[in-house]
Amino acid sequence: MSIRPRVAVIGTGGTISLEGRHSLDLYEYMEFGTRHEIDSIVGRFSEIGDAADVEPVPFRLLPSSAVSAADWLDLVRLIERISEGSNKPDGIVVTHGTATLEETAYFLNLTLKTSLPVVVTGAQRPLNALSSDAASNLLNAVRVAGSKEARGLGVLVVFNEEIHGARDVTKTSTHRLQTFQSRDLGVLGYVDADDAIAIYKKPARKHAPNTEFDMGATTELPRVDICLTYAGADGTAIRASANAGARAIVMASVAPGIVTPDQSAAIDEVQADGVLIVQSTRAGSGRVLRRASMKERGIVAADNLIPQKARILTMVGLTRAKDTEQLQAMFDTY
Repeated sequence: MSIRPRVAVIGTGGTISLEGRHSLDLYEYMEFGTRHEIDSIVGRFSEIGDAADVEPVPFRLLPSSAVSAADWLDLVRLIERISEGSNKPDGIVVTHGTATLEETAYFLNLTLKTSLPVVVTGAQRPLNALSSDAASNLLNAVRVAGSKEARGLGVLVVFNEEIHGARDVTKTSTHRLQTFQSRDLGVLGYVDADDAIAIYKKPARKHAPNTEFDMGATTELPRVDICLTYAGADGTAIRASANAGARAIVMASVAPGIVTPDQSAAIDEVQADGVLIVQSTRAGSGRVLRRASMKERGIVAADNLIPQKARILTMVGLTRAKDTEQLQAMFDTY
């Protein structure tokens, strides 16, 4: 007789916590729907209880657009308390709204100090919608979190029967169920029927729990803003971010990592006041390489991290990095 794994399921809100007005309420449920705590969600689906002994853990009931750095810090501490307890589970699932799910997952991937599998999941359709993906995503996340195959892979995102690494996954569609993609490097594996979990590759970049970042004493993360490059963009947003107190600015530049002349002039201005610049790209795929001119100007290249993830690594990195070259080394490592 097999022993079922023990899995803690932390609820943070999002579409997976919402019930719409009717089965075809697929986009206005966010304004008019009813939110449910995680114990109510888990209790709806007997299949989840068949897959593992599940402990629901309430945390927040938020739309993911409302998730902040303060929520990330609280979530890290909650996960670590659960993983260090005398009755610790075999794995942990975090349910989350899809809009910023990839950001929370990457923050956890950089900062958690637990070796337990941590899986983040959500839903594109509310609980009672026609063909809702809430139940299948949650069930599959529980299966993965409780599995031996998930150990040592860092934080994972399980969605649409696919297993993604937190570093590379991103939301690519507003409403389609296959929204989460790891565009450059692909999925790590699949979770199919009958608990079949197949892992084909492992993340090569450093990840939790073996990172240099420890949020134990951190009460606030430094402000890092993102500024977009587009045809004719001037330096207004860059100067405004610096004036608002940004320690660093991530440029969502045009591919392969180029800003407008006006933005370049504004970058020189804010760098003189101590603001760090990280060059990413709005393209959504591909690497930004550190050209000689970027090195001379002290601009960090974000490699293939998309702007929102480059921002997270910069925020976390600035808790330890003392200069541009140390921050660049982090982008080359994580």
